[in-house]
Amino acid sequence: MIVRIAELEIVEEQLKNYLTELNIEARASMEKESGVISIFPMSHKETPSKITIVEIYADKNAYEAHLETPHFKKYKTTTAEMVKSLKLIDMGAVDLESMPLIFEKLK
Repeated sequence: MIVRIAELEIVEEQLKNYLTELNIEARASMEKESGVISIFPMSHKETPSKITIVEIYADKNAYEAHLETPHFKKYKTTTAEMVKSLKLIDMGAVDLESMPLIFEKLK
């Protein structure tokens, strides 16, 4: 699996528009891409213009396929001027065996 944290800061005046586009992209990724396990966006309670997204992909091929989808490309081009900063942090699961239990609990 590929696990990544995306940390973004959004232009405050564009936050509503950004969140609209983000929600469209995240939903499309989850509904249309079998290799996308999670696109989980969150905003910081005290600073809503700071967004953190937990991304989990089945493998490298799923991640690379995600980058080529029309919905992701639209999101990137539409929001380019709304994003002040973007930091991508690759993560490693400490316990790969228990990680799937997160998703089992949601059933």
